[in-house]
Formats: sequence, C-alpha cells, structure tokens
Amino acid sequence: MSAGDRQDEVIRVAIELAAKIGVESVTTQNMADEMGLTQGAIFRHFSSKDDIWLAAVNWIRSQLMNALAEAAAKSANPLQSLENMFLAHVSFVARHPAIPRIVFSDYLMRRDMRLKLLIQEIITGYEANISGLLSRAKASGFARSDLDEGSAATLYIGMIQGLVLQSHIFGGRRSLLEEAEKVLPIYLNGIRARID
Repeated sequence: MSAGDRQDEVIRVAIELAAKIGVESVTTQNMADEMGLTQGAIFRHFSSKDDIWLAAVNWIRSQLMNALAEAAAKSANPLQSLENMFLAHVSFVARHPAIPRIVFSDYLMRRDMRLKLLIQEIITGYEANISGLLSRAKASGFARSDLDEGSAATLYIGMIQGLVLQSHIFGGRRSLLEEAEKVLPIYLNGIRARID
C-alpha cells in the first residue's frame, strides 16, 4: 500500500472509531489494532495523534466542500442552490455520523489550536459562500432586498448544527434528512422576496 493510501486508511479508521467509541477514547493502538498494524506503523505516517485528527478534519473539509459545490452547481437559481447545499450537507453528515463528534469536540479543540483554527476557517469560508449566494439572490430579485446576508448565512449554518445536535441527542430516532426537509422551507420563506 502506498504512503498516501495508508494515510487515507488511518484517517478512515480514526473517523470510524470516533463514531463507535467517541473521539476522546480513540487511541493510536485502537487504530493499529483495527488495521492489523503496529503503533509504530501508524507513526511512520503521522507524527502524532493530533496530526491524524488534523488530517481527518482536512478530509472532512475536502469531501464536504466538494459535495456542496456539486449540489450548488445543479441550479442557476441561488436559492435553489442553497436548498441543494443544505440537503447535501445534512445527507453528508447522516452518512458520516462521527463528523460532528470530531468537528465539535471540545477535547480536540483544547488539545491542538491548529484544529480550532482550521474549523474556524472552514466555518468562515462556508459562511462567506452562503453569504455570496444570498447576495446573488438579492441582486436577482429572489431574496428580500433588506436581507442581512451575514446573519442569514449564520442562521443557515446554525440550522444544520441544531439539526445534527438534535439527531445526536435523540439517538437517531429523528431522521436528520426528514427534519431538514421540514425546517428548510421556513428559512427560505423568511428570506424569499415578497411578491405583492
């Protein structure tokens, strides 16, 4: 296996273990056992466990942003792009239930400032992307002319975070996608241009 493939495998296993036993409980020995390797083999590819989590968050960013870009590109209407992205984001999290545990782990944030800064960078970039779509929606008459794009972008991301948190609290008894499909029209109704 190439070094890149082995690194990808370590990242995948770390994410899977985070879903099973929680981020705080994952050790490099767990990872090595899961892969049938020694701990030394893990450390040939990553110098520390913190570096593994940093690589995992970078993987999450890359995969999520690709999914969002693909979803947005399906429509020229910026509000439809927002809807597509929202549902793509929720579907992505539903497929990878460990992601919220990793991205919002206080344990990881306290261990490594690089992770906190990276997550801040991801959220800031995401908000800017949403804000840009909202600006386009305003300019093209799809969104209210008095819309505060920055606040609406924060609310958009906050809705996803809230849905994910509720899904986690209810242990999957509430379908993340079904709940998303219920709340998104309320958001869109609040920002959509009024037709008199």
